Amino acid sequence: MTLIISFVVISIILFFVWKHKNKNKWQKPTTSFPEAWRPILIEKVNFYNALNTSEQTKFEYQIQEFLLNCKVTGIKTTVDITDKILVASSAVIPVFGFDHWTYTSINEVLIYPNSFNKDYKIEGENRFVLGMVGTGAMNGIMILSKKALHQGFKNDTDKKNTAIHEFVHLIDKTGGPIDGVPSVLMEKQFAIPWIDLINKEIEEIYKGTSDINPYGGTNRAEFFSVISEYFFERPKLLKRKHPELYALLEKIFNQDMASRNLQKKVYQTHRNTPCPCNSGKKFKKCCGK
Repeated sequence: MTLIISFVVISIILFFVWKHKNKNKWQKPTTSFPEAWRPILIEKVNFYNALNTSEQTKFEYQIQEFLLNCKVTGIKTTVDITDKILVASSAVIPVFGFDHWTYTSINEVLIYPNSFNKDYKIEGENRFVLGMVGTGAMNGIMILSKKALHQGFKNDTDKKNTAIHEFVHLIDKTGGPIDGVPSVLMEKQFAIPWIDLINKEIEEIYKGTSDINPYGGTNRAEFFSVISEYFFERPKLLKRKHPELYALLEKIFNQDMASRNLQKKVYQTHRNTPCPCNSGKKFKKCCGK
């Protein structure tokens, strides 16, 4: 009888362990990429336009995969598929150079209509925050301003993208503290040169002799996210003005961004293509009437 009871107890424990593991398992898409999403990528995401056909297929898969595993929820604002795709693109762009990356420390992105304060309030004073990776009770959650999310993809010359900035913080957080040294991406021999270079560049920011966003001078963690925005938005300019920084970022992200032709494109609608308005209808039966 004792053996039977022990067997039952062990079986129950193993079942709940199995259930917990499967609950937190990163799910993979089982359906094809929705064609109605493609016009959004083409019109909004320059990074996507710079990829070849096979890379675009990979990017689409990763977009689908991210949205399958992470909720995007509006707080006092509506969230549509464009918002979700821009969030997912912000997550995929920094890790596109790695084939099997999974965001294990996030399960939801909250979209606020505009800026908020450090207590996550969208009314009252000190509403200067545009994005934040949650901690404590908010662990596993990211908050983004909807206005800043769209502005990050609309203006491709200002070297700023709030959503990418926050996902770089999340990458930095993986495997250690948010300290500007992404241990999960950076080989050990590059860590000391990277820290030395960050300190040097922060000094230039303090002197007022740098074209890097002054917010990067706050600390190493903020510098890493700020310079990553620069790397993904204006890579050719970064390579020309800060060759050492560019070279190390190329190694960190495993991407030669300066070789990509980042540009906006207009989605060419044909009669039988999905309508760009996201109605789910063919163009000829919707806006093409």
